[in-house]
Amino acid sequence: MAASIFDSVMFSGLFGDRETAALFSDSAEIRAMLLVEGELARAQGKRGIIPADSAEAIWRASREVQIDASALSAETGRSGVVVPALVRAFREVMQAPEHAQFVHWGATSQDIIDTGLMLRLRQVAGLWEQRLKELLRALGELAETHAGLPMAARTWGQAATVTSFGAVVAGWGAPLLAHVDRLHELRPRVFCVSLSGAAGTAAALGQQAPELRADLAHALKLNDPGRSWHSTRDGIGELSGWITLVAATLGKMGQDLVLLAQSGMQEIAIGHGGGSSTMPQKSNPVHPSLLVALAGHVNGLNASLQGAQLHEQQRDGGAWMREWLALPQACIGLARSLDVAAGLARVIEPRPEAMRAQVDASRGLIFAEALSFALAAHMPRPDAQALVKEMCGRVASENRHLSEIAAEKLPAAEIAPVFDARVQLGMAPREARHFAEETRRL
Repeated sequence: MAASIFDSVMFSGLFGDRETAALFSDSAEIRAMLLVEGELARAQGKRGIIPADSAEAIWRASREVQIDASALSAETGRSGVVVPALVRAFREVMQAPEHAQFVHWGATSQDIIDTGLMLRLRQVAGLWEQRLKELLRALGELAETHAGLPMAARTWGQAATVTSFGAVVAGWGAPLLAHVDRLHELRPRVFCVSLSGAAGTAAALGQQAPELRADLAHALKLNDPGRSWHSTRDGIGELSGWITLVAATLGKMGQDLVLLAQSGMQEIAIGHGGGSSTMPQKSNPVHPSLLVALAGHVNGLNASLQGAQLHEQQRDGGAWMREWLALPQACIGLARSLDVAAGLARVIEPRPEAMRAQVDASRGLIFAEALSFALAAHMPRPDAQALVKEMCGRVASENRHLSEIAAEKLPAAEIAPVFDARVQLGMAPREARHFAEETRRL
């Protein structure tokens, strides 16, 4: 097994997300940092901070040169950051020392690394949003189709009342609608340039530093934070928190699917499951289990990323390195979860007969709450509850159905609707259809 399972060729079919992983490759990081260097030089040239012809030469070269990542390894090991080696290599391949001397003028390594990271995270966020919307549309169709399909609702693992499968699906999807909104809200706060110089004062950039930062933000289509955020990592923390919320929502969906598909219930089918090496009858809920595993892993990574908020003083190497260790895995893990969840949403099939069997297996106890409220129309509520509780006890001791006992006990009461699952769905169908309508507005 590879040190990171996301880098494993053997496990790529399970954990891999090639599209996202590509944005965290060495080549993608180098390309992003070179783009930042090029746009920084161009902005400085326009403001007369460096010669205009040198600025254009640097800008053109930043889009053309190829730098071997392996050639940066040794110096990165000594410096703790890749930028000194990158700048040196960039200057060499430009083969124009009169222009190359102005590369990286007044910036610090963290400016280039963090801004390059934001360029890549912006792309990742676009991918997340696309997959979220695909998942939501699939869940919306599923919820609407089965808005009125009764099934057992369970609390504390026990049958409680009836709900609809559509409402269960809506329960998985409704938080995702909020997560889309949260992503839109956090973008201006998170996806920002960094241009603050060695200790956050931007002293080497001169009096035009604020304007230069705004120019760089505009050129890169990022946001201007209006401040240094070298040691203020609230943006990374907010993004990590959002990633964790989404992964947890998907993990809850996965956990529910595992339970609904388990032997003895099998209230849903989820397409082709995973096979066993020794038990030919098995069809394991691999992808739902993967959602659960990734949710837990992302949550652990979030703990590390939130801990990395404690950047000492003006810049902190150790806390910054913790971000490097955890953030790429969290991003890839979420992207994989979204892809898997969307695939599941397209193949989930409820099994109405099995759902009905689970409702019937309670021998009417699943309607006990409804019965107590029906009786409360004719007697004080505490008396109704006590009476229904007594009848529920007889269901087990006499091995009878609650409706039969209630009919004997209360022959004059109209109790048939109480034991009709479709009558007792309450707001479930409406919630399912409302969620489906919301997904069509995406």
